[in-house]
Amino acid sequence: MNIPNILTLARIAFIPLLVVLFYLPFSWSMPIAAGMFALASVTDWLDGYLARRWNQSTPFGAFLDPVADKLMVAVALALLIERFDTALLTLPALVIIGREIVISALREWMAEMGKRGMVAVSWVGKLKTTLQMVAILALLAFPPVHPLAQVGVLILYAAAMLTLWSMIQYLKSAWPHLSRSM
Repeated sequence: MNIPNILTLARIAFIPLLVVLFYLPFSWSMPIAAGMFALASVTDWLDGYLARRWNQSTPFGAFLDPVADKLMVAVALALLIERFDTALLTLPALVIIGREIVISALREWMAEMGKRGMVAVSWVGKLKTTLQMVAILALLAFPPVHPLAQVGVLILYAAAMLTLWSMIQYLKSAWPHLSRSM
């Protein structure tokens, strides 16, 4: 067990705390939940940076890091779908969650074929992740009627568009291998 893996595990441990904070009936609970999400987002960057810098990449970390990211984002988006209770937020949130499921399955399948590198994370994926994190942070921190929450919804749409674009790129890259299997 090393520090990058501990940070990844901490991100997973934050998930139930995020849920509890989300449902607490106090005025301070949502800003604290947003702060916890921000801290988890920072650990997402930090664990990868430290693993590379200290040469502490492990198979366990390579497996768990994307799982932790997807769990945190999916849970936060599910909570926000309930909080906003509108198709305006539900649509991009479900696009993002659906894409993560598709790409996870695609990466697993490509890995079985020895072609995992064909669906490696790209700069578009990194930008998408950054926009998702910023949007979720704004949506957690501010009530749905607040102007910054509305900005968060717009950023979430931008993230959803990048999500679709990156999914199409990954599928195009994998298509020659997928079509042979039909």
